[in-house]
Amino acid sequence: MIRAHVLICGGTGCTSSGSQSIQEAFAANIEANGLTEEVKLVQTGCFGLCALGPVVIVYPDGTFYSRVTPEDVKEIVEEHLLKGRIVDRLVYSDTGAEEKVADVVPLSETSFYKSQNRVVLRNCGVIDPEQIDEYIAMDGYAALGKALTEMTPEEVIKTISDSGLRGRGGGGFPTGFKWSLCAPNKADQKYVVCNADEGDPGAFMDRSILEGDPHCIIEAMAIAGYAIGATKGYVYVRAEYPIAVDRLQKAIDQAYEYGLLGKNIFDSGFDFDLYIRLGAGAFVCGEETALMTSIEGNRGEPRPRPPYPAVKGLYNKPTVENNVETFANIPQIILKGVDWFTSMGTEKSKGTKVFALGGKIEHTGLVEIPMGTTLRHIIYDIGGGIPNGKKFKAAQTGGPSGGCIPESLIDTEVDFDNLTAIGCMMGSSGLIVMDEDNCMVDMAKFFLEFTVDESCGKCTPCRIGTKRLLEMLDDITKGKGTLEDIDRLEELCNYIKQNSLCGLGQTAPNPVLATLKFFRDEYIAHVVDKKCPAGVCKDLLSFTIDKEKCIGCGLCAKNCPVSAINKTDYVAPGHKLPSYEIDAEKCIKCGVCMGNCKFKAISKA
Repeated sequence: MIRAHVLICGGTGCTSSGSQSIQEAFAANIEANGLTEEVKLVQTGCFGLCALGPVVIVYPDGTFYSRVTPEDVKEIVEEHLLKGRIVDRLVYSDTGAEEKVADVVPLSETSFYKSQNRVVLRNCGVIDPEQIDEYIAMDGYAALGKALTEMTPEEVIKTISDSGLRGRGGGGFPTGFKWSLCAPNKADQKYVVCNADEGDPGAFMDRSILEGDPHCIIEAMAIAGYAIGATKGYVYVRAEYPIAVDRLQKAIDQAYEYGLLGKNIFDSGFDFDLYIRLGAGAFVCGEETALMTSIEGNRGEPRPRPPYPAVKGLYNKPTVENNVETFANIPQIILKGVDWFTSMGTEKSKGTKVFALGGKIEHTGLVEIPMGTTLRHIIYDIGGGIPNGKKFKAAQTGGPSGGCIPESLIDTEVDFDNLTAIGCMMGSSGLIVMDEDNCMVDMAKFFLEFTVDESCGKCTPCRIGTKRLLEMLDDITKGKGTLEDIDRLEELCNYIKQNSLCGLGQTAPNPVLATLKFFRDEYIAHVVDKKCPAGVCKDLLSFTIDKEKCIGCGLCAKNCPVSAINKTDYVAPGHKLPSYEIDAEKCIKCGVCMGNCKFKAISKA
């Protein structure tokens, strides 16, 4: 009889840290200790606390082991699984483990999890995503059965409309309204498309859902197909997500085997087939018309709208397109009802939102919080605050398409409308936290470099305009900019937003506009004072050695890659050896000297 379950994170983050070898070590040690009939190993999706991976949780007590190595496994098996004694040194400290198993605090009550409301991520880290029976045991496919046997297509659309669900891909377009635009259109074929391209730097929400709960996307797409009269669907996922692609394909195969895809699902007369299409990593293919063009086998470029995809989409047929997180909400809304979903969130932004929390934050990972949660609560109460006692400076939302929220607005309630009101956007909801050591001009330049590379080149405002923006930003970070350049930046940003063909170009200037709005003083410092206040822009930096603090150890000189540090004739009072100095002409401003000085005698300005 099974008395314990060992759940091992099999998401991309933990897999890259070696969770597969940990699983193999558990299997070998469980067998060696004769526990194969008593302990079950389960590979799950992402638990959320990516910073602590590889993660292992032992049930029924719920002991959360973090940063586990293959060498730790033998001790966990022999002490915990065999003798019932928790290995305290490996337990995630916030769970408050003591000597006795009964004293372990449930994971749901730790600071990282207790404020979350896991709707989209409800099965991630809970079930084996490669076993359809485990999904079914968690009410999987019950929503599809309910929709097909108890509801008309019109009732399904009304339920989604009444729930207030808005598209989680960035724009926040009402999902039910989008479906209602497509449903009445007559055609010999209609399509449902899932956008799993997710190209934003720092975003990994959709990938984690596909890795941890792929069946919920299959179920949701079938429900959408029933609602609008579509019999075919495509999941467009980037090829750089091999684990997600593999698990999604296994889930599709299992769904066909169980009769949950294909012909006459639930004996309802409804047919639905689902296919995977791999993207080559083009950011522009996150835009729905470019994505559909790519599925058709053409170069991923956006199309003018109107006509909109609801009228003329994939293969010029009526099409509904939503992203992974949007679809992941659908089964629960159908099962639990409108009132349940609208009880979460704000007046105009219902439900929850998943964020990929990264950057200068203690707890990197996935969080799912009700819409309307403040940024302060996300960063400090859930994320654990800024490492090393540094001061929070800003949070970038929406990646290259978004803007930044400064410290002065840290109490902003995060939802679609509040972010738009301050010049930001939800985007795909990567949330990158920055501290006092980040240069906001450099940050804007980083995201603009990305969009310049990713522009498809179809329209002139995006193809040429973003390039000119980047050139001006580059000049500013090198101390070559002027005050007139700052005004020109703003003017060009607004022109690109108004005249670009698709969302990539229309939102590309957002990081520049947001930083100009909230951190204009940093731009002026780069231009007027020729200084980078954060000490990031190399061309504006200078490294100096304090001769009074320098003890003459020579570590800085030994490690300088260009031999720019030389000994002087000066011996500081109390020291025995001559101090060193930096030759500014030779210095490449790499910072190696500062990193090697143990006496903090080197500073940058």
